[in-house]
Amino acid sequence: MTWWQRLKKNDLARFGITVLLLFYLAVIGADFIAPYDPYVSEVDGSLLPPTQIYWRNLQGNWIGPHVYPTFQGPIDLETGSRELIVDRTEPSPLRLFVQGPEYRFLQLQVPLPTELDLPKPRIESISPLGELPIRIPWITNWSDLQVEIEQITLIPGIPSRLHLFGAQGPGRIHLLGTDSNARDEFSRLLFGGRISLSIGLLGVGITFPIGLLVGGISGYFGGWVDSVLMRLVEVMMSVPTIYLLVALSGIISPSLSSSERFLIIVIITAFVNWAGLARVIRGQVLSIKQREYVQAAKVMGGNALYIIVRHVLPQTATYVIIAATLAVPSFIASEALLSLIGLGIQQPDPSWGNMLSLATNASILILQPWLIWPPAIMIILTVLSFNLLGDALRDALDPQNLNS
Repeated sequence: MTWWQRLKKNDLARFGITVLLLFYLAVIGADFIAPYDPYVSEVDGSLLPPTQIYWRNLQGNWIGPHVYPTFQGPIDLETGSRELIVDRTEPSPLRLFVQGPEYRFLQLQVPLPTELDLPKPRIESISPLGELPIRIPWITNWSDLQVEIEQITLIPGIPSRLHLFGAQGPGRIHLLGTDSNARDEFSRLLFGGRISLSIGLLGVGITFPIGLLVGGISGYFGGWVDSVLMRLVEVMMSVPTIYLLVALSGIISPSLSSSERFLIIVIITAFVNWAGLARVIRGQVLSIKQREYVQAAKVMGGNALYIIVRHVLPQTATYVIIAATLAVPSFIASEALLSLIGLGIQQPDPSWGNMLSLATNASILILQPWLIWPPAIMIILTVLSFNLLGDALRDALDPQNLNS
């Protein structure tokens, strides 16, 4: 029985793969699935609870799923709660594939060359995909273009206003309510997942190649090379990560956006976290380099780096695959922790971590719990799914199980 067959028979592995696939597809298509712009506030709509969906109008007639315009009333000074005002006179039907805020899919921009570098074209047609004209290099009379452009869009993206679902009319559908700035929580959850789910892949993509290469070189050459690299590894492992992050947050320029600041922090911390992997790979390489095919490659005059990359490191693939799936959750949890303490993604940019940071406010926990549970559940499910997948891969790739 192959490892893939064993993996498919594992119910927990199938659950983890299904959850991860749904989450990644959802965040990739967040522009289409999210009903509203995650940065736009609704007038008089702060801290609204999840919208109630009605099926009958005020007269009791069946008109299908619909919502009503909903607003927050004045604050009760004694309890801190607010009365919810629902205007039942204007039903807004819920529909699939409705028109909403415009977005562009598959957009790619590059800097515009200087005018001297451009051919002198004549504008013959206008691009149906965007506002910029199509440049046709063999046509003259470029001076007819009376527009200053700083960028040229090679792939202008497909402009669309089509969203998966929404309310048609004055009412608005907030599946998870709104935050204190009157922004749709469901839309922010989807867009925030782009940061939280990609951060693990980015961290593993930086950490593992470094750990593999350093561990492979150390174990293969041995001697003083091994001693120097392992002492470096020990130094890296002794660095207190949380203090390093606090120091980094203090020296990074405040002019950078929160996404740029957090990207820098993740890259730097990923360069620190490769040390543990390097030690494990070094131990495996010490055993692998004694095998006959490695010795044969040496006798045939193979380059040391080629032997390491081509013959030695691939033999560690089983461990690396398992370790990678188990390492991704740690990066996701780190993002949540950093955003929770104010070192990660900052408002107004959404991430599951900074959405969860509202849990530090006791009044939010009591009066608006719908702001806390969605990001917490998403983080828990993602981490659980990666761990289930890692455990299943470990069992499926076990040589003893493969032979059975």
